[in-house]
This record gives sequence, structure tokens and C-alpha cells, in this order.
Amino acid sequence: MKSNYPIKQFVDDVLNVMKETQNEKLIISSVIPLAKRAAAELDWRKEEMYIADPKLGFGSTLLHAEPDNSLFIVVDSWLPGRGVRPHDHGTWAVVVGVTGPEKNTFWKRIDDSSSEGHAELHEIEEKTISIGDVVSMRTGEIHSVVNETTETLLSFHVYGKHLNHTGRSQYDVKNNQKIPFVIETR
Repeated sequence: MKSNYPIKQFVDDVLNVMKETQNEKLIISSVIPLAKRAAAELDWRKEEMYIADPKLGFGSTLLHAEPDNSLFIVVDSWLPGRGVRPHDHGTWAVVVGVTGPEKNTFWKRIDDSSSEGHAELHEIEEKTISIGDVVSMRTGEIHSVVNETTETLLSFHVYGKHLNHTGRSQYDVKNNQKIPFVIETR
């Protein structure tokens, strides 16, 4: 089946948006409708995208990465009852639900950030996204994700930089720790 909006065209459109402005708010608002359109296509979806690391509870399949690390697009799979602890991205993010509801919890850092490796977070909001729904984040925002269903779910992720080149962190809320966060994609 031929796509009405192939990933290559989506990438070109997002890169054009990023060339027009450096304003994250404007980039995000422009990328959201493009990402929704791309996520609704069927041609990029493959069965192997549902495979996730049982230890981590999720998996990431690379759709596109710019050579200069300025754009990163992945499909994440979320195992039933699993997710990822609070984390930031070190860049802006647009996430579109592809196959079902995933619960996103947003967090605010409440310490003064002065102690290396230490972070105190406070839960501020929950938002569940389903098929075609979007959650977006600016640089520095923190969220966690959980799949509360009995099926593996997919979501479509667009980032302003390659995540492994942003210095991003994950957070251990129980122990008030900030830890480097690097992912592997296939």
C-alpha cells in the first residue's frame, strides 16, 4: 500500500520547519499536525516494532536520524504493565499515540538543581493518549510513561535532537536521584 505521506516527506517537512524558526513553541505547534498525519500512515508499521526489551519494558525502532543529530524519529513499543520512569529529553518532543492508550505523568523538579546527581520531583499532571492523540514537551520538561493495558502498544516520537546526544536524564523519584539516560534503537 502506497503512503499518502511517506516518512521521507515528513522528515523534509519537519526539517523545513526547523530551518524557519528556532522557537520551540512554534516548532512544536507546526510539527504536531505533521506528526499526526505521519503516525496515521500504515506503510512504516512493521511487526518487529512490537518487540521490546523485557528488562527495560520498552523498545525503540529508528525511523530517521539526521547525520548531525538535529532530528530523531523513533517508534517506541511499550510492554503490558510496563513503561519508563520519569525522564527528560534534552530537546523538544512530539509524541503521537499509534495503537492504544498510554499514560503520561508529568513531573516538576522542586529542588534547586545545585547538587550533582540529586533531583526531587513532584507529580503535577497525568494525560493518557490514545490513537492519534498527542503529547508534546519543551526542553527540560519531565514525564514518565506506562502502558496499563494487556497488549504491547506503539507510539510515534519526534525529537529536535538525537536523544543520545542531549545529555538527558532519568529520575529515581524514590531515592531522589538524577541518572544519565541513553537508549538503544534497532
